[in-house]
Amino acid sequence: MKASDLPLPVARGRRVPGRMNRTEQAYADRLELRRYAGEVAWWSFEGLTFKLGPDLRYTPDFPVMLADGTIEIHEVKGGFARDDSKGKFQMAAGLFPFVFRWCVYKGERWTITTPYAEDR
Repeated sequence: MKASDLPLPVARGRRVPGRMNRTEQAYADRLELRRYAGEVAWWSFEGLTFKLGPDLRYTPDFPVMLADGTIEIHEVKGGFARDDSKGKFQMAAGLFPFVFRWCVYKGERWTITTPYAEDR
């Protein structure tokens, strides 16, 4: 076996595209419970990407369709968020006609806020 055959290590704290971290998995479990309860019709992890500019994209954690057909965009954080993720989230919330929810897990509870809700 050559060194080039070994998998590259992933840096701690680095995000692996297409793979949920523990906070995202906990939120996915929450969405599944809501789906079983009939509140959510469909959800996907990283199921869509918004084009914000010529070379700027934003892929939210969870696009969600509620039972009444409303589309919501849920961004999940574990108490820490980089400025670029906040900026992309806010830009998308201002540009696209969906309900955007900022979902933070801290202290064993979820805090969910909706920016621009009063403007819609």
